Amino acid sequence: MKFKPVKLAPALIAVGVIALFCLLRIFHLELFERMEKMTYDWRVREALRFPTATATNLAVVYIDDASIDYVRTNHLPGNKDIAELGYRYGLYWPRAVYGRLVEELSAERARVVGMDIIFADLRHDLGFVTMADGTQMESDDFFGLQLQRASNVVIAATTDIVPPNVFSTNAMALGHINTGNANSDKDPDGILRRAKAFETYRKWHFAFEKVAADPEYGVDLNNVKIEPRQIILKRSGADDIKIPLDENGEFALSAFFGDKLPRGVAPKAKPFTDERIWHMGIVLAAHELNLDLDHPNIDLAHERITLTAPNGIQRIIPVDENGYFYIDWRLRVNDPHLTQAHIEQLLLQDAKRIRGETNGLENLFAGKLVMVGSIATGNDLRDEGATPLDSSTFLVSEHWNVANSVIENKFIRRTSLGIDLLVLILTGIIIASLAWNLPMRLGVAWVFLLGAGIVLLLAAAYVVLATILYVESRYWLPIALPAVNIFVVFAGLTFYRAVFEQAEQRRVKSVFSRLVSPNIMQEVLDTKNLALGGARREVTVLFADVRGFTEFTDKSQDKAIAYIAENNLTPEAAEAYFDEQARDTLHTVNSYLALVADQIKKHDGTLDKYIGDCVMAFWGAPVAIEKQALCCVRAAIDAQRAVFELNKERLKENEKREIENLARVSGQTPRPLLPLLLLGTGINTGLATAGLMGSQKDQVNYTVFGREVNLASRLESLSGRGRILISETTYNHLRRDDPELAKTCSALPDLQKLKGFGAAVKVYEVPWRKPGEPFDEEFATRIFGDTTQSTNFIKRENM
Repeated sequence: MKFKPVKLAPALIAVGVIALFCLLRIFHLELFERMEKMTYDWRVREALRFPTATATNLAVVYIDDASIDYVRTNHLPGNKDIAELGYRYGLYWPRAVYGRLVEELSAERARVVGMDIIFADLRHDLGFVTMADGTQMESDDFFGLQLQRASNVVIAATTDIVPPNVFSTNAMALGHINTGNANSDKDPDGILRRAKAFETYRKWHFAFEKVAADPEYGVDLNNVKIEPRQIILKRSGADDIKIPLDENGEFALSAFFGDKLPRGVAPKAKPFTDERIWHMGIVLAAHELNLDLDHPNIDLAHERITLTAPNGIQRIIPVDENGYFYIDWRLRVNDPHLTQAHIEQLLLQDAKRIRGETNGLENLFAGKLVMVGSIATGNDLRDEGATPLDSSTFLVSEHWNVANSVIENKFIRRTSLGIDLLVLILTGIIIASLAWNLPMRLGVAWVFLLGAGIVLLLAAAYVVLATILYVESRYWLPIALPAVNIFVVFAGLTFYRAVFEQAEQRRVKSVFSRLVSPNIMQEVLDTKNLALGGARREVTVLFADVRGFTEFTDKSQDKAIAYIAENNLTPEAAEAYFDEQARDTLHTVNSYLALVADQIKKHDGTLDKYIGDCVMAFWGAPVAIEKQALCCVRAAIDAQRAVFELNKERLKENEKREIENLARVSGQTPRPLLPLLLLGTGINTGLATAGLMGSQKDQVNYTVFGREVNLASRLESLSGRGRILISETTYNHLRRDDPELAKTCSALPDLQKLKGFGAAVKVYEVPWRKPGEPFDEEFATRIFGDTTQSTNFIKRENM
């Protein structure tokens, strides 16, 4: 017994929609990802309405337009010619200004200073700084000295720029930043939501850097080929330089310096080292918590980075496979939780300290984690962009938000792919169940309004849940895809029920209830993709014609005419006699056609039509039938056997009538003998067009048509009496599905030229007599009414 799930069509609609949205999640379609991030931005802003713990020692020093103007124009009170700071500089300050800032923050005992300013190269054109002992020092060297003295300054590095050694070696650490429109951390919509935990930089040995710095060599360290036993320095227009490596991956410095090695330099060294530079905010927080950045547990495969401290503090940063994490945006620029000042305030305090004017000086930044960044406009110091909090803000805020997240151990944890798929499946199932169980008796409009209202309430409840989860634990549950999934599942099932379900079932029943078996009828009703308007299908077509019926009707007509003339019947009596003969004739042919139709339905075929005394049927439409050719051939065999059994019964009846007729007195009308009719059957398998034919206003018929249908009809014409002829395609199906039956088939000796077909075709005959059944020539002759045909039949059946 074939099992079909109850309500298969709507279940498949729901499954299809859910599967579609699962695929959209798997393939990370940008449209829905952008929608999801919009819901994330909304949750970030909503979270600000609920107070939450923030670090209390975060601070910021701003550089704005007023700062730049002050450094350019400052003067002592009462004397415009003397600079209040002791110096005046235009827009592009020498590094000494930043050195003075570091000097002041160190004096105020700031815990860590992070500088969101790029120091790309050395600048020798901006003069000297006069030291306390009267000596002169270049501006860059002065900044480097202050970095060394403070020993708590983190200076910025970008993907493309690492500060010169005089800065990077004297700073406490480097902190990775991305700036401006080139910020690679931004999403495609231009909003900065994520940051990269670290970048890996390649630091070349000074010997390679020396070669790269000499334009005569024309070497670019970004265009180097590294092989297991050599490094190839590519050169344009000249031979490449090949530096051999030993088994430890080290090179000999003699390749660069010959026998004159610099003092204290080992003869062999690694050509480069890969250094990890952490995000600026992580570096600040790590210094505060004493986290070990030199020995992290980086597990990108499981999307986490674990940092630990000697005192047992641990921070697990959730990242993606590329090391990116979402920033917990809480603190805007000018947020009251931040200790804030402008650079000119600190520069002025530094100048006063130098002059010994220490009364009234403030130590705002004692014990603080201080970020220094620009919020100036109209110059290349500006670093502005969009965040979830603001459409335009200064991106220096990224660093203190990251630092706050690490310090407070509050990270954005986005659901995994598995959780997202589970959410889509569960929400889809809930809505599908709701949509299917809505009472349609209320009417389509009321059902839709009721369902839509319930769905909106459920969707709103889900959004509230997702928002609460974010506000309370920064857990990012997806909203966009589940919400769209909910509405599409509901709309799809409601539309199906309202428009298709009831009307389609009534229409299908009206078309197929008399044409197919009950189990096929139910399968038709349950099928998910019934195409009644026209579809290409592989079908097996059967034509079965009742042989001898035309001859029988002609003889009946002649006998009726002779009887009327012999008995001189009145016109009314003659008409009545003709009607009786017609009823008998119709009863006779229907007796045979009914046998064929019963076998067609028994073997799950579709009864197409009666064409006079011919039956047309097919398998494989409107629903696919497993082993359709085999089902059709078996139906044909059983139909031949059923007709044969009927003929045996009619023979017995005729024998009785012959005896009765001999016993009749003269003048009595003898009982007519029952005609014995036979079947000629043609079968072919192939592609055909299947669909409803007929006017929409009148009765329509589900049928198949095409070349392969015509071939089955031609085989039926060729079959003669009591034969089943099949095409080569059908025969090949039998060989696959029932090899034993195929072995009993015999090919006709010659290729057959059929009307309407250019090329001759190969034809096979299927035997149908039951094994072991007695079938002598006399019996066959009585059945066939023709000695030649009966002899041929016995010969075929005994092969």
